[in-house]
Amino acid sequence: MDISNKKYFLTVKDHSVSKETFELYHDEDLDMLITHPQPSLENLGKYYESEDYISHTDNKRSLFEKAYHFVKGIALKNKLNLINSQQVAKGQILDIGAGTGDFLTVAKNDGWETVGIEPSDRAKGIAINKGISFVENTTALESSSFDLITMWHVLEHVPDLDFQIKELKRLLKPTGTLIIAVPNFKSFDAKHYGVFWAAFDVPIHFWHFSKKAIQMLFQKENMKLEKVLPMKFDSFYVSLLSEKYKNGKMNFIKAFFIGLQSNWKAKQNSEYSSLIYVLKNN
Repeated sequence: MDISNKKYFLTVKDHSVSKETFELYHDEDLDMLITHPQPSLENLGKYYESEDYISHTDNKRSLFEKAYHFVKGIALKNKLNLINSQQVAKGQILDIGAGTGDFLTVAKNDGWETVGIEPSDRAKGIAINKGISFVENTTALESSSFDLITMWHVLEHVPDLDFQIKELKRLLKPTGTLIIAVPNFKSFDAKHYGVFWAAFDVPIHFWHFSKKAIQMLFQKENMKLEKVLPMKFDSFYVSLLSEKYKNGKMNFIKAFFIGLQSNWKAKQNSEYSSLIYVLKNN
């Protein structure tokens, strides 16, 4: 990604693995941030090598992990309600970045035909034991074959953004629905924590989106943004991690109030910590 015409925004540290620093540059046309430098595909894997990368494990070792999985159970019900509200008839669903397969398990049990893509062998192994089927990558899949495609906090991890968006367009049926959830760097908690905001998560987050960015990126592929929905739990989760990065420990009380404040302010400007985007073919 050429950043020569992008504006410097912030220098952020990889708090969880390498402790290296990376710069964020602002693409003013799209209103999105770009991580620089971006690790090569050969080196990318080492930045995921953390026992604390919670979406790749079903561990419940600590109070934090137990709370995470409790909230995840509520979030899964909300996700199921969302996908069922978007498609009248249950059909084929593809979840890119399926992790340990919990979302696809819920969808499968509800009557959806499911397939996942997950680069982590560890997470994929857990999901396979739950009965989830996988393909290696999207290029192995037929065009216009899915009624629904989901990416829950995954698009920010994709090295080749333009190719990924084109593939999503290719794979989706003309009447299909695309659902994408990503962090929102314009939220109150992002501004409050700044360089310590956990959802920057450099360098494994290549891109940092705004509502304008999502709308414009998919508009190029003739896809329409139908609605934007909040992920209200994310402000608390992200604030907890941000407290740890900033102060060396999780301050549950302070994080709760920052999360609460973020959601309250977002009631006025819709800039929640994370946002769900529902997109359709034009």
